[in-house]
Amino acid sequence: MVGEGCPHPSDEIGEDMEKNPRIATVGLGYVGLPLAVALSRRYQVTGFDIDSHRIDEIRDGHDRTGEIEPAKLRAVNATFTADPADLRGHDIYMVTVPTPVGADNRPDLSPVRAACRTVGGALGKGAIVVFESTVYPGVTEQVCGPLLGEVSGLDCGRDFYLGYSPERINPGDREHTVDRIAKVVAGQTPEVAQVLAEVYGGITTGGTFVARDIMTAEAAKVIENAQRDINIAFVNEITMIFARLGLSVHDVLDAAGTKWNFLNFTPGLVGGHCIGVDPFYLAHCAQEVGHHPHVILAGRQVNDGMAAFVADEILRHVDKDGGAAAGGLRFLVLGLTFKEDIPDLRNTKVVDLIARLKQGGHEVDVHDPMADPREAAGFYGVELLAELAGASGYDCVVGAVSHAAYRTLTGDTLARLLKPGGMVADMKGMWRATALPDGLRYWRL
Repeated sequence: MVGEGCPHPSDEIGEDMEKNPRIATVGLGYVGLPLAVALSRRYQVTGFDIDSHRIDEIRDGHDRTGEIEPAKLRAVNATFTADPADLRGHDIYMVTVPTPVGADNRPDLSPVRAACRTVGGALGKGAIVVFESTVYPGVTEQVCGPLLGEVSGLDCGRDFYLGYSPERINPGDREHTVDRIAKVVAGQTPEVAQVLAEVYGGITTGGTFVARDIMTAEAAKVIENAQRDINIAFVNEITMIFARLGLSVHDVLDAAGTKWNFLNFTPGLVGGHCIGVDPFYLAHCAQEVGHHPHVILAGRQVNDGMAAFVADEILRHVDKDGGAAAGGLRFLVLGLTFKEDIPDLRNTKVVDLIARLKQGGHEVDVHDPMADPREAAGFYGVELLAELAGASGYDCVVGAVSHAAYRTLTGDTLARLLKPGGMVADMKGMWRATALPDGLRYWRL
């Protein structure tokens, strides 16, 4: 039942909140830190994260995500803390914690629940709690509201209020930043929605859109990435088809893209914390109401199988004499992050590609100038090469992530990495125009 956890909403919001609200952002990752920085230009802001090391880094002007430049971060007029006691006395709490899935691909709301317990312990009368985390429709009012009320001892919809404004951060994107994009907002009451529209409207040039209600806003967010996932799945599937026909999907897309309304999606590994995760939230919601989401789950199946397909294609082409089946080949995989030019390793599918290559008994080295070596080793057990200088003798160089450092590699540099007759496997098509020395082979999707 919609909003059943927060009955009897009233409209008693103080004038001070509308004029100069004190805002706390809960979670300072890829979403929370840029949001806190943008809000601090206009409002009194406290940024909270449970990772005290992360807080120390931010105070020193270092953002490990690379979203905020050091000089800009040092100049921010905000308080950053790992102490929950510092959250007391705020008017608006903006929750930006992760919403992952478990090993069974079912939504894991434990970070959101933990954030609710933390905020609930600091919550005062009249406050608004806004969730930016991606959830399925109903979570804000049916899960978060009751939990906040239980911890705080306050009445949801009477003593405090709920809101939702889906995050739209695109890691590494310097154009569609939080201060430039349109923000969808929704509130438990029209007055709450109006307050949020004014607050978010004060920090973005993209304007705000007031959704009909919180569930509508939740639904809008969860379909944004599900739509992208399905479109990419289509391109990945035709990539598999064209491989059997001896065609490069990049060549096909170049031709098809000349039509004015052709959608510009490209093949690849679908990882990260959003596109590879959010469709499972929508699928879970669908199943809860008795509908089997055929298209959504089919798209996920195609995209989750892409790493194995690419690895098998590379193995099929790297050694025409069949030696690959016996193992013993050396591969150099360039790139480990889930996306180009960012350090984010969350849910990267490159690790699946690496595992598939290793299954055949082959040696795989990995290099990535953007990734944190400690995170690569800690998360995935991958030891990154410190540099490419001195690396050589590989049977195949795999361009897995199109970092700027890789896009500019010359044919001679690639040749130095390979043994005579070696192969360049260009997953991203970034070396299509690169002239390779005679004797080297080239493969692309």
